[in-house]
Amino acid sequence: MNKGWTCVKGRFGFDYVHSPDRLTDPLIRENGTFRKATWDEALAVVAEGLKKVKEKNGADAIGFLASAKCTNEENYVLQKFARAAVGTNNVDHCARL
Repeated sequence: MNKGWTCVKGRFGFDYVHSPDRLTDPLIRENGTFRKATWDEALAVVAEGLKKVKEKNGADAIGFLASAKCTNEENYVLQKFARAAVGTNNVDHCARL
């Protein structure tokens, strides 16, 4: 019986949301240092990087890692993106139950 307590992640895994060290803006590395960027700019950099890897090495050179801190729906969208948009089945999850 859990005596009214939530699981370990629910009980202790929430403090990161209000952490002063939490990133709130995307960062792009240029010349070995990071600079703030807009979300559109950061997503364009990621998309271009994925495109280059896929063109050079094929879709199976790309993998995705889902998170236990995301909802089932968010994890579903990630695996759907990996399989339908990128073309890889390389999807894993950090939970080992």
